[in-house]
Amino acid sequence: MTKRKTAKIKDLKPVSISEDQLKEIQTMVQQMNNAQMEIGRMETRKHIINHEFTLMEGNMRKKQTELQEQYGEVNINIQDGTITYPEDEQADKKD
Repeated sequence: MTKRKTAKIKDLKPVSISEDQLKEIQTMVQQMNNAQMEIGRMETRKHIINHEFTLMEGNMRKKQTELQEQYGEVNINIQDGTITYPEDEQADKKD
């Protein structure tokens, strides 16, 4: 008996997506990557600003301590620099 050769049935499943679909997906992925990169830059900048703010707070506390040592427990108007003394100290000075 001779074996009969038959042609193989072709698999009709697609092997890739269309060029338009590929470009659309690549664009979306690129946009997402860009957004993630920008978020990373913003978070890094936020960290730097938070660090700088912490240093500013430390400098402010140091200056407050210096002013308190020089003027005592007072309120200072940051607009014009005038000093307001608490009520009990003003009463002591009048006597």
